[in-house]
Amino acid sequence: MRNSRARPLLAWGVHAYTALGAVAAFAITVAIFQGRYQAAFLLMLAATAIDGTDGVLARWARVKEATPRFDGARLDDIVDYLTFVFVPALFLYRAGTLPPAWAGLIVSVILLSSAYGFSAMDAKTQDYFFTGFPSYWNIVAVYIYAAQLPQLVNAGIVLVLSVLVFVRIGYVYPTRTPVLRGLTIALSAVWAAMVLLMILMLPDVPGVLLIGSLFFPVYYFVLSLVLNTRRVRP
Repeated sequence: MRNSRARPLLAWGVHAYTALGAVAAFAITVAIFQGRYQAAFLLMLAATAIDGTDGVLARWARVKEATPRFDGARLDDIVDYLTFVFVPALFLYRAGTLPPAWAGLIVSVILLSSAYGFSAMDAKTQDYFFTGFPSYWNIVAVYIYAAQLPQLVNAGIVLVLSVLVFVRIGYVYPTRTPVLRGLTIALSAVWAAMVLLMILMLPDVPGVLLIGSLFFPVYYFVLSLVLNTRRVRP
């Protein structure tokens, strides 16, 4: 009896944990408007940590069984759109990283392409891949701001990635794609530590650290391409 009563409470606790990402999104928005960009990135990192762990907790708590009338996956998508798309797009617009004359249009491309990416029926596959660029705009924002590249180059990067949302390549779901999952998680932990160090050193990030940290995005992209080739091979 105690277990039957505790399970719904545990499940609602997991849902509340997921929903904290929305609170983080609001705090990030405030930080961006106040020009506290380092704080904004730290909060984005915290929101990413929540997103990376809430799924594991949800499966452990068996939330679908304990709260059958509440859609935790929908909540997760709403929060993810806020933290992975909306607030990074707002940052790119406010921080002056894009050509002023075109910033609004470019940000609109981010928002609209990712809206499609989140809504597509094949956005997440049964074999645990994301289809199309998985809207990691928070990561893109960190690198664009840290690298201090010309605005036109930043615009080009953003537009290319926006187009890749529509290209039906399967990208690794780091915590669920079974192939090399242990290695992927271990490398992502090292990379996350490097990104945290980069954020703490903003705006003067050493080039060695910035370039060195790209090891994981390169690994992730190459692994995704290799595994996608195997998936589509006849």
